Amino acid sequence: MLHNTINIDLPYQEFGIEQQGNATITTYIKDVFPNDQDPFRRPLIVICPGGGYNHHSPREGEAIAIKMLDMGYNAVVLRYSLAPVTYPAQLFEAAYTMKYVRDNAAEWDVDPDKIIIAGFSAGGHVAGLLGTGWNSKRLDYLLENVLHCSHEYVKPDGMLLGYPVITSGIDAHRASFERSLGEKYDEFIDEVSIEKRVDKDTPPAFIWHTCEDKTVPLENSLLMVEALRKQEIPFDYHVYAKGTHGLGLGTRETATKNMGHYEPQVSSWTECFKQWMGVMYE
Repeated sequence: MLHNTINIDLPYQEFGIEQQGNATITTYIKDVFPNDQDPFRRPLIVICPGGGYNHHSPREGEAIAIKMLDMGYNAVVLRYSLAPVTYPAQLFEAAYTMKYVRDNAAEWDVDPDKIIIAGFSAGGHVAGLLGTGWNSKRLDYLLENVLHCSHEYVKPDGMLLGYPVITSGIDAHRASFERSLGEKYDEFIDEVSIEKRVDKDTPPAFIWHTCEDKTVPLENSLLMVEALRKQEIPFDYHVYAKGTHGLGLGTRETATKNMGHYEPQVSSWTECFKQWMGVMYE
């Protein structure tokens, strides 16, 4: 397996962003044996862990990547910039990651038309920023002058959103927006409400949530689903009756001490996602 971590190299100060610490990409790529096997052209999942823009949840990074490997996908984990680094740094880092993956798709035996951006909680907000903003003017300068590629080259082919931070409105996880916007809060608060950004060019989405989530209310994913429906964007939406916020896989692998965040009924989301991938992309 190709497993390494690279630092994301962007001219942050050129964009007026005070960078503190490094955003990284960690790869989980299955070995390729072209002399012994036919190409697999595996899908690839770009995983954005949650953590409220305050930290990266250790249960929503590698554990998800390893599960995706087991299901036949390659994976990378994007550990995007955290507070006090502010938007649009995270959007730029997601675009950078998509280009990095597509640049390496042939070497990694990855299908360049099956690259899904996934995110959990605040990581779902990062994934949504790119899924709904890959064609935005906000990326014009970055793509033309830094990454030297088209908007289409950084477009995800789909989104996987687990209990995602979506709205900056009444049902917002307010701390995520306060941390990710900082002093730019009033300037950007409407721009980063994901449900308002959905248009006809937004990629299809697989979304799951729980009714009992008190941290990021169910209304977040409901608003996203309604926005997708109005634009006639395909989606698959699963709501589980039980379970707190931040469940990850729902299994022992992502449980916290004393079996916190253990909710085996939600573990079916991975198989539902695999079925959705089969319907949408095969």
